[in-house]
Amino acid sequence: MLKTHGCGELRAEHAGERVTLAGWVHRRRDHGGLLFLDLRDSTGIVQVVFRPQDSPQAAAIAEGVRSEFVVQVKGEVALRRQGTENADMPTGAIEVVAGEATILNASETPPFSIAEETNTGEVMRLRYRYLDLRRERMAKNLRLRHRVVKFIRDFMDERGFLEVETPTLNLATPEGARDYLVPSRVHPGAFYALPQSPQQWKQLLMVAGVDKYFQIARCYRDEDLRGDRQPEFTQLDVEMAFVEEEDILNLIEELYVQMSEAVAPHFALPSPFPRLTYAEAMERFGSDKPDMRYGLELHDFTSNVRDTEFQVFTRVIEDGGRIRGFVVPGGADIPRRGIDALTEVARDAGASGLVWAQFSGEGPLDGLTADDVRSPVQRFFTPDQLGALAAAAGGSRGDALLLAAGPDALTSKVLDVLRRKVAEDRNLADPDRLAFLFVTQFPMFEWDTDGERWSAVHHLFTAPYEEDLPLLATDPGAMRSHAYDIVCNGQEIASGSIRIHSRDTQMAVFRTLGIGLEEARLKFGHMLDAFTYGAPPHGGIAPGIDRTVALFAGERDIREVIAFPKTKSASDPMTGAPAAVAPQQLSDVHITLDEEARLALEEAAAGDPVGDEDDA
Repeated sequence: MLKTHGCGELRAEHAGERVTLAGWVHRRRDHGGLLFLDLRDSTGIVQVVFRPQDSPQAAAIAEGVRSEFVVQVKGEVALRRQGTENADMPTGAIEVVAGEATILNASETPPFSIAEETNTGEVMRLRYRYLDLRRERMAKNLRLRHRVVKFIRDFMDERGFLEVETPTLNLATPEGARDYLVPSRVHPGAFYALPQSPQQWKQLLMVAGVDKYFQIARCYRDEDLRGDRQPEFTQLDVEMAFVEEEDILNLIEELYVQMSEAVAPHFALPSPFPRLTYAEAMERFGSDKPDMRYGLELHDFTSNVRDTEFQVFTRVIEDGGRIRGFVVPGGADIPRRGIDALTEVARDAGASGLVWAQFSGEGPLDGLTADDVRSPVQRFFTPDQLGALAAAAGGSRGDALLLAAGPDALTSKVLDVLRRKVAEDRNLADPDRLAFLFVTQFPMFEWDTDGERWSAVHHLFTAPYEEDLPLLATDPGAMRSHAYDIVCNGQEIASGSIRIHSRDTQMAVFRTLGIGLEEARLKFGHMLDAFTYGAPPHGGIAPGIDRTVALFAGERDIREVIAFPKTKSASDPMTGAPAAVAPQQLSDVHITLDEEARLALEEAAAGDPVGDEDDA
């Protein structure tokens, strides 16, 4: 054994023991007659002291080491002198007095500090990810991820779930995002698809009699990336037979409450989780994933302004739109440049502008004068009229009112981004709080204006409400589905649904989506056949592991909890992937590059294949 203990395992009760440690030099400090090394391994850090008069060989070795050298130290654990203890370190009550030292491997000077959390560029961190992962923050995140996954497996096993691995090479089917395709060598011109989720497989397992299935599943989607998306990600995939929606929601709520207590007890999750229907969430917050850590609730002011002389509002109302907005408590202190910034946010979201009003002073919004109100629409409204609008939404003097006009889809989008921006600017979201909720009763279909047809809001196999089935023939857009999301702090954490288990219902849904019998048989024939052999009622959900760990870790970007993530352009600065392959490899899978692709590869090869800082 190269070591008898982990560096972070030593405590006061080990004083007097002879130990052998091995790890990386975290810091080196020369105090004249004494030389100190902080030695680090996966268990933590311990201070090692070298005394030249007692162990000249060991001290000579220590003189030559630098940060990130790999060394072995043999010595005795000793209590630190009174007054020199370090309460910030778990090993701060002791130190190891070195008797022998060996350099196991030298290290070049790292491109960034391992011991300090410096503001290193994202591409640099990913290019040297194996060094970045040595940092305490990243190592801590990986340990947390391990504990989350272990807890999930134990939790599901205790409740009778069976973990089943499903195939990675699948049939390409229309399920939302683009598939990652894998060409077949033995079937020229044919392709597998990497799974966007194990959706069809887990439904087939229900037909197979596996009442309770789960999997820590790897999934792949070729979509534009952002802080909560990666081209490859991990989810807890869950499916249950003979259940209703309530059974699944209760199971997942129990999982999250108990998991939080086990891995992140500083987050006290209130139970039961609040529940909103999709319609309620959109009406009150303009989003199907609202952040419930703060208010800023939306209100409908259409009836309040219907008879005003402000034609921007009256024209929108005549066209069937609404006037909606929210009060910003204390918003009278927002400077004009801040209002201009909010107006730009509204324009970027699709609005033609932003109507706002600020009310000075304290107390109720009555008896206002022109000096008490600041607004670009003051000439169309009296001070009391503007005050009455804000009062209708619970406002008072000292607040601000933000209004958007237009169709619901537009005002919801605009007010959602404004709500998030205001909360960010005013630090309204408590970073030490996790606000979970369920959003239910999503629409079954939405109209695809580009394709001029209906598309599934959740996915093709989501069950509609039985009482809404007659609407398939008359008004598909009014149908509700048994789809549900878990939302936390303004982010979707899990999505699931009760599934269709009837072949006739599934074919009716396919027809509404413009999928004919021949296409349905070609792409989903195995599912349709399975439904004719006694498919049980079933449903499931798929929480994102990456997003869950990021929440518990207090990270805003899921890349901070993934060992080897990609940049936002889906590239890997460390390995250079994706990259060109040899012509023979392309020939083996019957692929020929067109001229545009060939030139693009040559251009990438001539430059930096991993991009620049903006790419991250």
